[in-house]
Amino acid sequence: MERKIVQTDKAPAPVGPYNQAIAATGSMLFVAGQIPLDPQTGELVGGDDVAAQTEQAIANLKAILVAGGATLENVVKTSVFLKDMNDFATMNAIYAKHFGDEQAPARACVEVARLPKDVRVEIECIAVI
Repeated sequence: MERKIVQTDKAPAPVGPYNQAIAATGSMLFVAGQIPLDPQTGELVGGDDVAAQTEQAIANLKAILVAGGATLENVVKTSVFLKDMNDFATMNAIYAKHFGDEQAPARACVEVARLPKDVRVEIECIAVI
């Protein structure tokens, strides 16, 4: 994969661990939205704790990426869906542990009315390998 971070001062700077854009060449891997379910039991992880839920959603993304021949470093775009935008700072801190500032993908984050199984967070991504 070839990857180039695209940034311009003619658009607002990122306000979190993401970049304005990523230019990439290679095969694309589209990962469906992941919620914080334990892959062995199918049970919700983290109760009502958005930090624990974010960790599990990212762990699930990682597992699918590896199965597809990729890692988090191959991710060029994420979409984060939150039940409550008041959870943004907590989710963002966990997200930042996994996606460093320099290699962070482009990202969108939105509040939604409801998520499957009434979880607090769902994350989907696009990777290029």
